[in-house]
Amino acid sequence: MHTAFLLGTGVFWTVAYVLLIRTGLRERTFGMPVVAFATNISWEFMFAFVRPPSGVMHVVNIVWFCFDLAIGYTVVRHGRAEFPYLPRPLYLPALAALLVLAYPGMDFASEQFDEGGGAITAFGSNLAMSAMFLAMLAGRRGTRGQSTGIALTKLLGTACASLAMLTDPGSAPRHDTALMHYLYAGCLLLDLAYLAALRTVRRAAVRT
Repeated sequence: MHTAFLLGTGVFWTVAYVLLIRTGLRERTFGMPVVAFATNISWEFMFAFVRPPSGVMHVVNIVWFCFDLAIGYTVVRHGRAEFPYLPRPLYLPALAALLVLAYPGMDFASEQFDEGGGAITAFGSNLAMSAMFLAMLAGRRGTRGQSTGIALTKLLGTACASLAMLTDPGSAPRHDTALMHYLYAGCLLLDLAYLAALRTVRRAAVRT
């Protein structure tokens, strides 16, 4: 079961990345909230090149980092339009500052809370990402750059990752804690809420 859940994590999150990139390019926007993108690419870089895990997950992290670069292209290319209140010359410097701040934050959190591992930071940033997707849906007042497919594959990928952690016989005791169970449940609930909200907004748009 553990292996099956790991496989599901890889498949569903890879599909989510592809859909995010495709939707962003097609609709000339970005599909992943900017702060979530900054923490996500920082995590992928860290565990692809700085502290890589052994085995197939090292390769997966490298592949996901490459997908993050493609998402980053949509953020750079089309992101200015999503922040009309920000002076145009400040957009790229602000994005660069965000990326510079995100990496050491993820690194320090990993060292302090997970002994250099990636579980707590992965699920913590995923929980924040789930909340940011809801905020982006509300802020854009529509589904631009978003889709049911993205929401569903993110939900399923994160759920599989949670189940993989829970069924891993070699999982460290620090991953079977109240905090981790809170993160598993929080991600699931917010992802379900985002999927439901997205579908509601889409149906309302069709009726009008």
